[in-house]
Amino acid sequence: MNPDTLLSWQLWAILSAVFAALTAIFAKVGVADINSDLATFIRTIVVLVALAAILLATGKFALSGPITPKTWLFLILSGLCTGASWLCYFRALKLGPATLVAPIDKLSVVLVALFGAAFLGERPSGTSWFGIALIAAGAVIIALK
Repeated sequence: MNPDTLLSWQLWAILSAVFAALTAIFAKVGVADINSDLATFIRTIVVLVALAAILLATGKFALSGPITPKTWLFLILSGLCTGASWLCYFRALKLGPATLVAPIDKLSVVLVALFGAAFLGERPSGTSWFGIALIAAGAVIIALK
């Protein structure tokens, strides 16, 4: 693997998908015998400890400059949404099969496209919108029994 590959957003996006898939499988087994909110709390602690270890090991546990109020606001909002998403995801996994929960959760891809267009001014191409529509249709088809 050459150094340019490690800087490729595509590689990191694929790895994100792989780890998200494993998250669903491991979480489904892990949440079976405990409250889903407690399971989310335990997962959150693991994420915090692992991320702190990575930051310490790479020497990146330091600020490169001041953090603006806008940055704080949006990182806090993002964190709150992450927590809400995790709570809902674990509750859904507790109640339903991972093979149905995960595809519905991936409707977030469709919502990101819509929110990105509405709030960030992003303009996916016609081909991209077609792909986004296919993702939405696929999630709906999988969710229907």
